[in-house]
Formats: sequence, C-alpha cells, structure tokens
Amino acid sequence: MTKRMGALLLTLLLTVSLALTACGSKQEPKEALKTAAANASKLTSYEMSSNFTINELSYKPASGSASDPNVTQFMNMLKDAEMNITGVYQAEPMQTEMTVGIELKGDMGMTFNIPMVLTKEKMYMKVPNIPFLPIPENMVDKYIEFDLKNLAEQEGTEFNPDAFDAAKTQKLSNEITDAILGEYDQQKFFKNLNTKDANLPEGVDAKQVVQFTVNNDNVKEAVTVLVTKALPKVMDIVSKEEYRDMLQLSQADIDKAKEDLKISETDQAEMSKDLDKLKDVLTINTFNIDFAIDKNDFPVYQKLVADMLIKADEDEVKLAFTGSNTYTKINEKPEFKINIPTGDDVITMEELEEMMGNPYGY
Repeated sequence: MTKRMGALLLTLLLTVSLALTACGSKQEPKEALKTAAANASKLTSYEMSSNFTINELSYKPASGSASDPNVTQFMNMLKDAEMNITGVYQAEPMQTEMTVGIELKGDMGMTFNIPMVLTKEKMYMKVPNIPFLPIPENMVDKYIEFDLKNLAEQEGTEFNPDAFDAAKTQKLSNEITDAILGEYDQQKFFKNLNTKDANLPEGVDAKQVVQFTVNNDNVKEAVTVLVTKALPKVMDIVSKEEYRDMLQLSQADIDKAKEDLKISETDQAEMSKDLDKLKDVLTINTFNIDFAIDKNDFPVYQKLVADMLIKADEDEVKLAFTGSNTYTKINEKPEFKINIPTGDDVITMEELEEMMGNPYGY
C-alpha cells in the first residue's frame, strides 16, 4: 500500500512538473508571436511607456551640389529628437490617460509635455507653454475639454465611440501584426534571443524574446511578401464590419484598395527587377524588431532598432532610430495619476472660442 501510494505521488509530481515546464517553455518564434497577439485582446488594464528617438539623420548632397540650409536646419532639429509617452489604460469604464513628452535638440531646442485624458465620449488635453506659439496665458496649464459626440454632430457625422476604443484599436493592431508577420518565412526572418542578451528594461520579466530581422540579403523578399501577401490580408482584416465602422471606411473604399493591390505576372516581374536594384539604393545596417513575451504569454515589450543608408542620384541620407513599448501592471487595478479634470481646471469649447477671440481676457 505504501509503495503504491509512493508511486502514485511520484507520478503526480512528474505530471505537475511536466505541466509547469510546458507552460513556461518557449514556442517556435512565429507561434509565440501568434499566441501573444491573441492574448493582447485580453488586456483589461495596464501601464505603458513608449519612446521614439531619432539617433541619426543627415543629408549629403551629390558632389558639386549645394546643400539646402533649410533642409540642414530641419535635420539638425530632428536629430536626437525624442518622443516619450507614459500612460495608464482601463477597459471598463473606458479611461486612458497619457503624457506625451517631446524634446527637440539643436539651435531651436525645446522640451514640452502634453498630458491627456480620454474617456468614452470626451477628451481632455492640457495646454502646454510653448514659447514660439501665441497661446494666451490664461489658457496655459488648463485642460481643454473636447466633447467628441458634439464635435461629430457639428461636422454632420454620426458619433462613433469605437473610433476611440483603445481595446478595439489594440485588437486591430494585433490582428494586423499577426497577419503581416505570419506571411514571413520563419527561418529567414525570425529567431529566438536569449533573454539575458536582449537588453530588456528593468522590471520586464520575459520568458521568451523573438526577433524579426530584415537585412540586405532578405529585403527583396521582405518587400515582395509585404506587397503581394501581407497587405491583401490586412485589407481583409480592415474589411470586417467592426473595424470598417471603427475606421469609418466604406466597403467601396476597401474594395478599391484591394483592387489596387492586385499585381499581374507582368507587374510582378517588373517589381522584381526594381527590387534587384534596391541593393544599389538602400543599405540596411540594422532593422530588428524584438518582441518580449512574459510567462502568461502577454506581449510586454517591443523594441525597433533601425539604421539605414539611402543613396539616390549620388545624394545620401543616413537615418537611424529606435522605438520601444513597455507594458506593466497588466490586468491589475489601474492607478490614475491625472484623473478626469474638473472645475476651474477645465476649459470648454465655448470658453475656448471666447478666449481665442479675446486672448488677453479684456
């Protein structure tokens, strides 16, 4: 009896161990992304942090050509420019708050933050103090209240709350991502990274990191797959009633876009010839997208790193940028920091019109 009980306990222990191992095991890269995309629709709340940085942006004209000073100034202003977004989201009742921070470098360098709050029918945007914009002083640091339903009625259109539904937008984004990446060959474009080598930000605990890579060797195939296979599938997704209404697109518009995407054998042959010349125009030093997936198969972190050189008629443009999204406190009780503005902190659209007509409050 004791031996049988011991054997039973050992069998049970092994079964539990195997189950736990299976739950925490890595999947094939494409399958892991597909699972994560499906699970993203189960996000009911989260905190997020996003960053986009232009690391390099320069223009070198052909020899003998004079560079346009306006172009040079514009590129200098954008080089090292950063956009940071931090925010909190909950599905029910729908409420999103975020702060968009923009930092420009160079001679016209400046930094400003724009806090925003979005509910099902209203949006609140805090007026920043931007030196070169003639913003009335009595508006600065106030929240402008946009009644989305009234704005739609004034424009003679039907108010569509789905257009501002973060959950539906996330779901659409996930379906599109899954459709596009699903068309690419796993061996040529995907690989698993060691989580220790993935340079994940502090606080991101991932069981698996999948990397999607485009380089000089596979860029022709990447573009071909995108145009001939992935984009038609994207149009099929957009044509679903829930997304068509959300994007306020007519079926006629979508059908026309589908027709425009159709490529004949002759067109495909011409496109192939053009893409063969791409190696003379585009040099991809780096183009990687990393997807970090946690133990619950949620997509908790994405990072894009790009570094490219574009040559056209002896002109050269260098472009390098990074972008990332981090999701934490998934499906936990959200902690809003801004909350929905009220009272004297709020300027209605009617009050805004009065202020703009009399900017100094006379």
